[in-house]
Amino acid sequence: MAGILFIISAPSGSGKSTLVNELRRIVPGLEFSVSYTTRAPRGSEENGREYHFVSRDLFEEMIRLDQFLEHADVFGNYYGTAKHVFEDAATKGNDLVLDIDVQGAAQVKAKHPEAVSIFILPPTRQTLEKRLRNRSVSEGSAVDSVIYRRLNEARKEIEKSPDYDYSVVNDVLDESVDQLKAIVLYERARQSGHPLSKEDKDHGEIAAKCLQKAQQASGKLREILETFGQPV
Repeated sequence: MAGILFIISAPSGSGKSTLVNELRRIVPGLEFSVSYTTRAPRGSEENGREYHFVSRDLFEEMIRLDQFLEHADVFGNYYGTAKHVFEDAATKGNDLVLDIDVQGAAQVKAKHPEAVSIFILPPTRQTLEKRLRNRSVSEGSAVDSVIYRRLNEARKEIEKSPDYDYSVVNDVLDESVDQLKAIVLYERARQSGHPLSKEDKDHGEIAAKCLQKAQQASGKLREILETFGQPV
């Protein structure tokens, strides 16, 4: 079945981009929606590859013209997904991966409740802080106030993770990629309406461990939140 929307969200620094890139490399028929943003490019980012970098005036004009599937203001910058990308992917027989924040995910789920939502969790606050600092140093912008703001925001976003269908703890990269792959392939098989093959059922067993109710039953989400303690 083509035309499935896969929503993937995560706190900044959780390794979401790496996971999505690996997922697209190993799973055929997945298109990635390049979002629009008003923030400036970072490091080696290129217009049209990581994001469509546009002016605030142009973005607000697109809002006025109702051209976004979802959009949000994050840390003072706009981010949004153009409506046409889902239709374009389905026309080509592909599914679409949306790399969006919790605000955008809620908007898409309201419009497309059949969309499959996946939240990427850092294993601990300490791991997330290390990743944020490493990224900031590589970008030449290691400012403590910015890092602490992102850590505070991460806790708020993680508290929203129970609203998602699945969650994946990005601790060991290969394992996290395998879990994402299993979720995508199982959902494709399940939504196709065809009898499940042995491989489909194997993917289903892996995906089932990532269901939100399974994560909550295991206490994993509580453990991760406890490492964040009180907001910095």
